[in-house]
Amino acid sequence: MSQDVRPSLLLLPYPPDPITRDSLNAAYRPSIKATLQKLNNSNGGTQLIIAVACPILSGQFIRSKTLSWPQAQTLVAGIYGVISVLCAQLSIGTEVNGGPHSVDSTVVLIDDDRNKHYREDFRPAIDPNNTAIVDMATFASAYYPWDNIFTVRSELGYQVAQPYLKFAEGKQNLLQSQLVPVEGGLVLNIANNNSLSGPAQTSTYPTVCLGGTFDYLHPGHKLLLTAGALLLQVPRTSDLTTTPPSQYIIGITGDEMLRNKKFAEFVQPWEERARNVLAFLAQLLELSPRGWKDGPRLQIEESDGDFQATFRDGTIRVQCVRIQDAFGPTITVEGIDALVVSGETRSGGKAVNDKRAEKGWHVLDVFEVDVLDAKEKEDVGEEPTKTEDFASKISSTAIRQQRAAKAQTKI
Repeated sequence: MSQDVRPSLLLLPYPPDPITRDSLNAAYRPSIKATLQKLNNSNGGTQLIIAVACPILSGQFIRSKTLSWPQAQTLVAGIYGVISVLCAQLSIGTEVNGGPHSVDSTVVLIDDDRNKHYREDFRPAIDPNNTAIVDMATFASAYYPWDNIFTVRSELGYQVAQPYLKFAEGKQNLLQSQLVPVEGGLVLNIANNNSLSGPAQTSTYPTVCLGGTFDYLHPGHKLLLTAGALLLQVPRTSDLTTTPPSQYIIGITGDEMLRNKKFAEFVQPWEERARNVLAFLAQLLELSPRGWKDGPRLQIEESDGDFQATFRDGTIRVQCVRIQDAFGPTITVEGIDALVVSGETRSGGKAVNDKRAEKGWHVLDVFEVDVLDAKEKEDVGEEPTKTEDFASKISSTAIRQQRAAKAQTKI
């Protein structure tokens, strides 16, 4: 979180059922478009957190929550897809620190049951569970102060905004002008606990790994990083004496491997890319009772090719390591449990497990995220996910090309 820029919040109501590109477009596109247009600034970039209230977690007890990872990542991917299409149409940059006419958007899932009732004397506080997802009371207690709060002008939007604003009372003094209603979309059926969490619950893991270039961090990267975080098995703070923190290992391609990339002269240094990854994950994982009142909620331990940060009172450790080959830590660290890949790197998951099997190590559970597409869909029923054609996806190459073109116009 930049110290001199407060983010804005867009609070989205419960998602549609089923979750498809069409249904998410109908439900969320008007609200997201109106918010992006209001935040588009010629003087500098802005930050936006899009929080989606949804009954995403199952389980009666706070330390035994479960989720359906396919459903969760599909929801996150769908919203980032809407953002990507709109930003392409509106000529708004999507990358972190993108400068004027850019909106750095982050999607956060909030576990929320619309049928849950709170006692009159309920006092919201930070109360994390065993996953990366938090509930509405914890979100309101840890995510603030805001520049503006955008709420959806609809009955469903009101059902979400009313308890949130009550929980957030006293966190910051909001002017009426900072509460901005935006147009709502069309939702025919609302996702409930059974449709979102589903019968097939996904295992969570002590150690999760993924890799990428993470050059000019954009929605495709954010989806991948969020999907990995959703797989983390987070211990209690009180258990850290006997249980290690959950480990999130992120391999980031070294500068040497990127020298032959298109527009390589505009590739960000490894250190900058690693810091951007950790800063993004801080928005998902850190929980401080002071929010970001005191500036960025991030302290990084930096050594050559190895940047680390801890979150949630030491229960989550994120390690960014420099990689110089296609495998990185997956074949040097035996104690990894799960690997997250994208549609264009799925073959890498098989290659990793083949190498691990050769060494006599256990193979990794491999999870594949959807591929984002910044093109508008043309045919009804056509889905953008897991396509074999990646030409139109959100890409760092396209961002570098834009920067190269801008540099040429200045000459």
